[in-house]
Amino acid sequence: MMKTFKVLSALAAYPGPDMIAAIPAMRAVLEREALLPASSRRFVEPLMASLAAGDLMEVQERYVFLFDRTRSLSLHLFEHVHGESRDRGQAMVDLKQLYEAAGFELSPTELPDYIPAFLEYLSTRPATEAVPLLGETVHILVTLAERLEKRSSPYGGLFRALVALSRVRPKAEDMAAVVADDGIEADDLQALDAVWQEEEVTFGPGAAAAACGKDTLGAKLRAAGRPAEGVAPPASAGARTVFTHNRLPIA
Repeated sequence: MMKTFKVLSALAAYPGPDMIAAIPAMRAVLEREALLPASSRRFVEPLMASLAAGDLMEVQERYVFLFDRTRSLSLHLFEHVHGESRDRGQAMVDLKQLYEAAGFELSPTELPDYIPAFLEYLSTRPATEAVPLLGETVHILVTLAERLEKRSSPYGGLFRALVALSRVRPKAEDMAAVVADDGIEADDLQALDAVWQEEEVTFGPGAAAAACGKDTLGAKLRAAGRPAEGVAPPASAGARTVFTHNRLPIA
């Protein structure tokens, strides 16, 4: 297991006391593995320092305002290429099948395109597989980094580190496909209520399969070695790893 991805997954998740207490161990992991070069590890340090020094309730409230209440900062990958349209459904199913083929299973309450979950999955794969897969999301990572930096958030550095780790530059056409920032901030409650009063999203067989063609991210992830539909994961996958938001211990 590559614990660098596990550290980055934990930092992207809701901050709890156990995660904050593990920050010294996280620093040690990043330094020991050196998957993220020292020149890029500096991007993550402001966030770790902010979490370690901050009041727990305040850092939790900041996280909720950023990622749960600001739609343009959603931590769900396909939100940024499909929004809440039904087109998101097949890509979600395909990504879940990719996980299952590797013997990696989400908890029932977690969606496969949740960035901490995606990073946790990458932590179970060899670097030769994980880094290119991360690169397939670089246009989303760059977008989130820019939007967070615009808000002077230390979380922007986390996404800069992920961009550096991906080792690729985003293509112009992929950047153009990202859903535009709606400009709504978390404290604009009236605007938030209006945005979230939308049609329920359907995931699974009833979702629009035709969407696969327009979602380059979903298409690339589907091509990453998953079995054909109806084919069971290989026997060599072994026992499945089931996880929730608690991604510790790190060390």
